[in-house]
Amino acid sequence: MQVIVQPTSKDAVELVSYIIAERLRKKPHLVLGLATGRTMVPLYQRLVEMHKQENLDFSLAVTFNLDEYIGISSEHPGSYHYFMYNTFFRHINIDLRNTHIPNGMAKDIAKECKEYEEKIKDFGGIDLQLLSIGESGHIGFNEPLSSMFSRTREKALSPITIEQNKHLFPHPEEMPKRAITMGVGTILEANECIALVTGKHKSKILAESVEGPFTAMISATALQLHPNCIFVADEEAATDLKQKEYYRWIFENEPEWELFRQKMKK
Repeated sequence: MQVIVQPTSKDAVELVSYIIAERLRKKPHLVLGLATGRTMVPLYQRLVEMHKQENLDFSLAVTFNLDEYIGISSEHPGSYHYFMYNTFFRHINIDLRNTHIPNGMAKDIAKECKEYEEKIKDFGGIDLQLLSIGESGHIGFNEPLSSMFSRTREKALSPITIEQNKHLFPHPEEMPKRAITMGVGTILEANECIALVTGKHKSKILAESVEGPFTAMISATALQLHPNCIFVADEEAATDLKQKEYYRWIFENEPEWELFRQKMKK
């Protein structure tokens, strides 16, 4: 596990987009796991810029989203289908047939979850999984008490998640109470995970996720067990990290980040 602290949220986004671009250029058929939410918006905007200005090519890439609400259509402004299409997919050259998001309107949710897992396996698994961390510590919609071995499934949303996300709905009472989410076990099977964490409001949960003990109450702590996971945070989100100076020293001295360090000095 690596923890990288960048001066600003813009710098944090720049590093994550740099990593994604490097992986995509090395492997055009990259299988990307995608996340949603406000943290991801500037990242997707930066990737769109890189596509338009630097010819970053998504034409052969495959994507799998972490989650989707149950009971709302893909055209609903609060759905993650709507979010992904309007924030990212329609601005790049990705083949929409290679984009996958759980169907929250499926008649048989259990079957939908099983088939979603099978699709991921059919593509050889996820190469790079993007993540953000909710204030309850969830990754995907793996709310407190989610098993480390959990697979894609239906999950009840916690009151804090409902409260935080209802602004996405024109009428707050429309906010779904349940969702389909990749499981913690599914996420941990990705070859690489990158968690982008920005803002002072995430400082407490980031410290608990990175430096606290593993616990099913905070699903993000499971990332401590992943052999190839990078947490990228801005200074505000890193406020409560006890070992922040150590993480900074590692980043400044690791050869693998030399090209990025040079890029940021220009």
